[in-house]
Amino acid sequence: GDETRQRVKFTDDRVCKSHLLDCCPHDILAGTRMDLGECTKIHDLALRADYEIASKERDLFFELDAMDHLESFIAECDRRTELAKKRLAETQEEISAEVSAKAEKVHELNEDIGKLLAKAEQLGAEGNVDESQKILMEVEKVRAKKKEAEEEYRNSMPASSFQQQKLRVCEVCSAYLGLHDNDRRLADHFGGKLHLGFIQIREKLDQLRKTVAEKQEKRNQDRLRRREEREREERMGRRSGSRNRDRRRSRSRERRRRRSRSASRERRKSRSRSRERHRRHRSRSRSHSRGHRRGSRDRSSKHKSSRDRSSREKSRDRERKEKSSSERRHESTNGKSRSKRSEEREAGEI
Repeated sequence: GDETRQRVKFTDDRVCKSHLLDCCPHDILAGTRMDLGECTKIHDLALRADYEIASKERDLFFELDAMDHLESFIAECDRRTELAKKRLAETQEEISAEVSAKAEKVHELNEDIGKLLAKAEQLGAEGNVDESQKILMEVEKVRAKKKEAEEEYRNSMPASSFQQQKLRVCEVCSAYLGLHDNDRRLADHFGGKLHLGFIQIREKLDQLRKTVAEKQEKRNQDRLRRREEREREERMGRRSGSRNRDRRRSRSRERRRRRSRSASRERRKSRSRSRERHRRHRSRSRSHSRGHRRGSRDRSSKHKSSRDRSSREKSRDRERKEKSSSERRHESTNGKSRSKRSEEREAGEI
């Protein structure tokens, strides 16, 4: 019935990605002397189940966020380890390099004994008694080596300084370890929740680094493959484009050739038509000129005949006029002669 839980999805930024991958230091170190308290982000097992189901279908790449979280935590732990080493170097007596190497060997054997005892206890708790007995036999062998290393270390140092407690900082969890610690304390430390929790965190961090590196490599390969495919497609596109351009050019050339051929055919046809029209025009003009010449001849002959007729008529008219004028003159002369005669007669009578 919590509405907040129902609204939040596992992809939300408020959800702890380290919790989804089961590696949050707040959960692992809970109840130890380095308990970090409650995580500032949301922890919910239901969201982890949702993430596990969704991660099978697609890659969400939450490992990168979890890796950053664990790296920051481990870096802080390593910083505390270096500070503890400096503090021990300031408080404890300085010893030679040879004595320091012998003391380091004793510390390493103590770590081996503690790890083997912790493993034997774990196997015994699980009911695997035979394996637990084998590990205890290995612990006895390591104890014998430890006694020899302690003898060498005791012989190389004065008795007063040998009795001094020599401490060492654990490289895993930054806890202090004594050179003369008994097996029970070593087993409690190396089998304790704090040391095992830091081992789990460091192993998970190494696993996340490998996973992130593999996924980044895969992503780079996919990106490179997509780039190669894109370049191949671009090359194919350029080739197809050049082919298409060549085809278009060839088609345009063919069209131009066809157009030029059709244009030449049209020109030849137009020339033949113009020649034919010219021939027809010439034949018509010739026939028209012949008819015109004939008509002009006829007109000229008609004109000549009309002119002849008119000249003849004019000559006839002139002749008539001349005759009439001559007749009138003759009549006038006759009349005058008659009048003279009459006058002469009258005068003669008189």
